[in-house]
Amino acid sequence: MFEERERGYEAKWAHDAEALFRIMARRDNKLGEWAAARMNMHDSRIDDYVAAVVEAGVLGKGPDPALAKVEADFAAAGIAIFPAELQAKAAELRAEAVAHYSKAD
Repeated sequence: MFEERERGYEAKWAHDAEALFRIMARRDNKLGEWAAARMNMHDSRIDDYVAAVVEAGVLGKGPDPALAKVEADFAAAGIAIFPAELQAKAAELRAEAVAHYSKAD
């Protein structure tokens, strides 16, 4: 009985971890698209930039490496943005990703 419960907890943990990964990857994808538009990137560069933001989110270190990348890229491009505005946009896109996957399940 204990082993069944343990397997159940492990399965739930794995499901939750996968769901969080999908949510954050989708959020980072949309964040990259939004940031590319704000930086007036041409179509040929948008896909590469979005992939770089998603990669930063997956492989980067820190509390939110994708957000840190976008913030640094905005600074390098001379685009002024308040951290609170960037965090609010990320939260909005995360909520949209949660809603997207909630409908899919």
